[in-house]
Amino acid sequence: MNRRHFLMSSAGVLAAARRATPSPNDTVRIAVVGLHGRGKDHLHEYARIANVEVAALCDVDESVLNKAAGQMPKRPATFTDLRKLLEDKSIDAISIATPNHWHTLQTIWSCQAGKDVYVEKPCSHNMFEARQIVVAARKYDRLVQQGSQSRSSPALQEAVQSMRDGLLGDVYMARGLCFKWRNTIGRTPVEPVPPGVDYDLWLGPAPQHAFSKNRFHYNWHWMWDYGNGDLGNQGIHELDIARWGLGVTYPTKITAMGGHFMFDDDQETPNTLTAVYEFNDGGKKKMMEFEVRHWISNHEGSIGEARSKGGKFDPNTIGNLFYGSKGYMAIDGYGTYRTWLGKEQEPGPTRTSDEHHFDNFINAVRSRKRADLNAEIEVGAISTTLIHLANISYRLGRTLNFDADSYTCTGDAEANAMFTRDYRKPFVVPKFA
Repeated sequence: MNRRHFLMSSAGVLAAARRATPSPNDTVRIAVVGLHGRGKDHLHEYARIANVEVAALCDVDESVLNKAAGQMPKRPATFTDLRKLLEDKSIDAISIATPNHWHTLQTIWSCQAGKDVYVEKPCSHNMFEARQIVVAARKYDRLVQQGSQSRSSPALQEAVQSMRDGLLGDVYMARGLCFKWRNTIGRTPVEPVPPGVDYDLWLGPAPQHAFSKNRFHYNWHWMWDYGNGDLGNQGIHELDIARWGLGVTYPTKITAMGGHFMFDDDQETPNTLTAVYEFNDGGKKKMMEFEVRHWISNHEGSIGEARSKGGKFDPNTIGNLFYGSKGYMAIDGYGTYRTWLGKEQEPGPTRTSDEHHFDNFINAVRSRKRADLNAEIEVGAISTTLIHLANISYRLGRTLNFDADSYTCTGDAEANAMFTRDYRKPFVVPKFA
């Protein structure tokens, strides 16, 4: 492992609480944390995998927790505090679908307790956390997967390999698209915390703030204290695919501009954003563009058109475009790639497939091989830094020059100060390196 990438090369120590590794025929016992949104998909996915048992559930909202537990064929153990759940040595792995501001600390706690982890994207809320989550995975020798499902799509794996093999020639640019119809969230007043909600645990590392519905279920995505805007919600999928396809790691230059247009509401993050990245891996420059739009928009490069056939229109355009010296490629965010080759743009190879990202995680838990993970945490963390750097550029209103060796923005103390946050005790993300 290159020193440039997080300074992590030595094998970590085994956590004291580690359970005996399950054999290929043993049941893998999973605990799902965060059940209101994406956590429902976690439950669905694990339910269809043989020899996997959802043995515990955790959520700070008792109504959400009890509803999920009541729908399980066999009622699992329930917890509101992950720290209590982690005392159960029979749990093999933790599957995290909580808000972004909790992802890193919950992953670190789980690694320290000897658990493998599936953590939703983005794996961190800021640059500092993106580094610490990888160090923790190495230190405690755990298997940690980021929820970048496209990495487990055979079609997209084939698409990336075809670019490596020269199908498009010299691939010099990628364009990520996150045109997703999102209406205004309006304004919600400060009000009492709903019964059964442990709001202190929900806030966790974030600053103390009075309760409001727009700062709670789902709409937390649009508040800087907890989320990262649509760049860190839907956009991280396309950012990861773009970086994967280009074959690059960290950008050297980042510029982002945009704003919160049209709506007068509580949203803090931009609903329209354009970010541009320059890469210089191995002395060869490449470029990435990324756009976020939240309202009426066109489809682009065939992306979204397939889902708008049959008289049903889909307003979303979610995917990637890659441009090379011999042609271009469109990747639909739902597992399809198409190519057009030559000056005449003749149709080239195409493929569609499903992905089985949770299966990939379970298989790696059984094999104990980090290399088996399709979105191993270092891969996820590098892609996640692209979110944070663009958001910092947007918030400061200027171009950033990033140096991966020092993990800093060159000559920009104000930008570097935004790499981390003041953590609300006792929910402090530890510094390992």
